[in-house]
Amino acid sequence: MRSGEELDKQKLAVFLRDALNIPTDDLIIRQFSAGASNLTYLLQVNGQEYVLRRPPLGPLAPKAHDMEREYNILKALEGQMASIPHVFVFTKDESILGSPFFIMERKKGVTIEFEFPKSVDYTPQLGRKLSEMMIDTLVDLHAIDYEKTAIVNLVKPTGFLERQVHSWIKRYKRVENEQIEGIDELVAWLVSNLPSEQQSTIIHYDFKFNNMMFSEDFSQLVGLFDWEMTTVGDPLADVGVALSYWVRPTDSEEIQNLFGKQSLTLLDGFYSRQQMIARYAEKSGRDLTNINYYMAFAYFKLAVIALQIYDRYKKGQTEDQRFAYYGKLGGVAIRAAIKQMA
Repeated sequence: MRSGEELDKQKLAVFLRDALNIPTDDLIIRQFSAGASNLTYLLQVNGQEYVLRRPPLGPLAPKAHDMEREYNILKALEGQMASIPHVFVFTKDESILGSPFFIMERKKGVTIEFEFPKSVDYTPQLGRKLSEMMIDTLVDLHAIDYEKTAIVNLVKPTGFLERQVHSWIKRYKRVENEQIEGIDELVAWLVSNLPSEQQSTIIHYDFKFNNMMFSEDFSQLVGLFDWEMTTVGDPLADVGVALSYWVRPTDSEEIQNLFGKQSLTLLDGFYSRQQMIARYAEKSGRDLTNINYYMAFAYFKLAVIALQIYDRYKKGQTEDQRFAYYGKLGGVAIRAAIKQMA
């Protein structure tokens, strides 16, 4: 468990006993190492496993890391896709762990990010299969009729993209610590080139491999996680986010190493971005003519998230040494966004 991110085992045990009606004498808590936003823990108790999610330590950006909202999103979408985890309970009682948190189902399978587990014999066919599964899952998510779910009470679809662009520009201005070349032109371009929005759908808004869990044989997606930014809005904003994480050999060296390591999507067999775009267009029937705009905005949003985290690291609000790199990550993402303006 990372220093400073320990949980109060005694208080948590009392809460679990009262909320879930289970004995907790044998409670074991382990922290998941992945994730750079909210903190996630594995709880082993009474022969069962659960997952706990809570916000990071220290002051938080306005409206960020809203545990109650993520809990309500997951509850509203329960049963819509088998990969959506079941949630058990939420509490805003900060006397337990110092922040609100919720408990959800623990799913089991294989997660991937920078490399496959050693047990996996990678082939180009697997790369193609995962590329198609990625896009097809996004199409399925966007096909859910959100008006028939409780999520309709949690969102404001009208004017989504314009609100998002201005909101993330404001966030950038709160954390900017050095002038990045071309940033003023990028901000002006994002404001003046807003495309006409597509019909609104549910969007995950952080759709990437390390938020997905696959069966051992990679035949199906068994888990889709990290729903904190999920909302209803322009589905192409979701596609833009997915493509911004989809690194390919034709990208510059700094993009290939965007997160400090090379992405597994560089391997032979994974779809190119154009193939991903073509498959989404074919499966969804949507026009992706302006996809460069959505990719530029996705890179800009990624940059702001990285700079927010780096700002917390610089101020000593987290001791997680992974975040020392995030200042550089912000600059790389801004430059990637600028390239999409051409």
